[in-house]
Amino acid sequence: MSRRDLDRTLEFVRSLEHAKSADAICAAMLKTVSRFGIRHILAGTIPTPRSTRKQQEAHVLLHDWPQAWWDRYFSNGYLFVDPAIKHVLNDTRPFLWSELDPLCHDDPAAARVMNEASEFQLKQGFTVSLMTLDDTSAGFSFAGEKFDLAPEHHGMLQLLATYALGRTLIVEEPLQVPLTPRERDVLRWAAEGKTDWEIGIILHISEHTSDKMLRLVRQKLTASNRAHAIAKAIRFGIID
Repeated sequence: MSRRDLDRTLEFVRSLEHAKSADAICAAMLKTVSRFGIRHILAGTIPTPRSTRKQQEAHVLLHDWPQAWWDRYFSNGYLFVDPAIKHVLNDTRPFLWSELDPLCHDDPAAARVMNEASEFQLKQGFTVSLMTLDDTSAGFSFAGEKFDLAPEHHGMLQLLATYALGRTLIVEEPLQVPLTPRERDVLRWAAEGKTDWEIGIILHISEHTSDKMLRLVRQKLTASNRAHAIAKAIRFGIID
């Protein structure tokens, strides 16, 4: 690692010391790695086979993934045929997505995942395999349209990913969130994919009240959007 890279790494570490949310960590990471052509990141632990979509999304700890690709990926159950996920589970070494080509040649489902990802400016990627203290496999992926990433930068990205994931686990620690029974009901139905209008009909409240309660829930959970609130609620055991 060059002196300049070391200085940038230390600057990144210091910036994370002040990060209070996953969004802040994402912003700090993307600011640091954008010079390599990296435009998106995603990190999380690996769920067990046959997990539901909600359970899969709850395992994501950090992401700035294109929303359209996120929806397609989890709607179609791509996680269980994703060659990058398979690689993370079987090898602890970091890898470029181009190294997955042999797996894709032998597996049409794996090839479909990688080909469709490229439609969302995720043509090139670099994934770091990680392990939590409770022996849970985790992955941290960097992606973009075109990389300018030299081999000597792989170790730096591995260090950044390790520190960012650790910091995310700290800021995402479960808190004693005082959700009311009605707020939990609204959140449960939102997790089932219901709209504000549908939730209002089910719970005999107005659409406006449903929207207002979900906004309050997001504030209480310090979530950036509805999907983030649902994922955190599942992860913390607030809803099933």
